[in-house]
Amino acid sequence: MATVKKWFITGIGTGIGKTFVSTILAQYLKADYWKPVQSGDLDCRDSFSLAAGVSYDIRIHPERYALQASVSPHQAAAMENITIHVDDFKLPETENHLIVEGAGGLFVPLNEEEYMIDLIKELALPVVLVIQDYLGCINHSVLSLEALRSREIDLAAVVFNGDFNPYTEDLLRKKITEKVPVITLPTLHKLTKEGIEIAAEGLHIA
Repeated sequence: MATVKKWFITGIGTGIGKTFVSTILAQYLKADYWKPVQSGDLDCRDSFSLAAGVSYDIRIHPERYALQASVSPHQAAAMENITIHVDDFKLPETENHLIVEGAGGLFVPLNEEEYMIDLIKELALPVVLVIQDYLGCINHSVLSLEALRSREIDLAAVVFNGDFNPYTEDLLRKKITEKVPVITLPTLHKLTKEGIEIAAEGLHIA
């Protein structure tokens, strides 16, 4: 029987394609999906976008926290008189593969002392780190890799999402010292089920 994979999808920042990557990985594995915290956009939450992008009958597990304001989780929670703690979270029960998508980057605050990286550690999941090319991405990528290593969090894969300056990509590949898949995904200007399927079919992850 194939090993059940449970991956936490995080990124070097906000808006760098975590949901896009989560959709492709979910399609690749035919996995379940869980977003522990959704801050804002409750009428078009990430789980909706992902469900619309895959071509199988996906099981979406409900968020532990679905917060109204499009701000950091700790602020959105405070605005609703809620306090989030990492021990509030428990992985959904499933015998299937599971894609878990974080909010923002590793140091997005859940409360005044705990961050997304603490939730990853609490859930004991290996990380898929999503990187996108922009001015400052080298700094953010190296800091993210160092933070994961310092917390002894396993790295499952690194995804280069979209087009990259070759100098940037070459340097970052040298900074990935773990023996993990390094995946390059094309820029898709229009997200379709067909495009997601094609991207998923091109993956080869052990």
